[in-house]
Amino acid sequence: MKLTKPLAIILLALASANLHAQDKTVEQLKKDAGKNIAKDASDTIPQIWKVGGIVGLNVSQASLSNWAPGGDEFSLSLNSLVSLYAFYKKDRHSWDNTFDFNLGYIKTTSLGSRKNDDRFELVSKYGYAISSKWNVSGLFNFRSQMFNGYTYAKNDRTFSSAFLSPAYLLLGAGFDFRPDQHFSLFISPATARLTIVKDDTLSAKGLYGVEAGEHHHWEFGAFVSATYLKAFNKVVSYKGKLDLFSNYKHNPQNVDLYMTNLFAAKLSNWLTASWNFDLVYDDDTKLFGNNGTSPALQVKSLIGVGLLVKFNNK
Repeated sequence: MKLTKPLAIILLALASANLHAQDKTVEQLKKDAGKNIAKDASDTIPQIWKVGGIVGLNVSQASLSNWAPGGDEFSLSLNSLVSLYAFYKKDRHSWDNTFDFNLGYIKTTSLGSRKNDDRFELVSKYGYAISSKWNVSGLFNFRSQMFNGYTYAKNDRTFSSAFLSPAYLLLGAGFDFRPDQHFSLFISPATARLTIVKDDTLSAKGLYGVEAGEHHHWEFGAFVSATYLKAFNKVVSYKGKLDLFSNYKHNPQNVDLYMTNLFAAKLSNWLTASWNFDLVYDDDTKLFGNNGTSPALQVKSLIGVGLLVKFNNK
């Protein structure tokens, strides 16, 4: 079939237009392929659980032989810590959980083997926000140790503590003040505290406030707990906790105190210098003084260099 000139011109024009449209389509596809696909804000799932912790280990060892200044021929010190947390936050509800465990061991030729640290503590606190900085809260706290403990006087030692002897269980209801992400102040005017002495030998002595032969003792009073956690920079961080309890039923002016402090300075990716400084006063812990029947302020200070690993789900 022979095409007329006008028809040929029309067909050529249509073919050219079709090719031009295909070229524009290809160019648009190339541009779209290079674009980042924006995620719909409605698809974003907020992180309602924050979990993490710290694991640390400090070790020091020394040996002496014919050393004029004197000292133990052999000494070994080992201190470990585990600090874990799980924080929940959704709408007005919050639930903070922490677990801390410290264990220390020391061995010298003059003193033999003994522990120099042993404690674990579980804290769980629920809060319902009534303002931007205040929560109505309830708190559960449980604290004890793992192994037998002794007090030492010259070459004598006296059995003084064991697993669940003592142990402290505390339940409180009150208000939690949180001005920022670093500080929390829990105030409870209505708190019940149970002191447990499971060991029969210690129970028979009537230690830690229980009656002789009894295994537990209830108290009711006011409780205040302040916590502070902050990394001041990439090197130095601090974690501190202060608990105060006043027993309404007996000597409310004699406030029990439990305070822990952990200062850490990062020396490298794995190596950290740390200082643990703790203060404890319990009016019912009457193990001190000249006759071993008086309460006293208990002080513990541990300085070390070792491994410290931090982890979280951020």
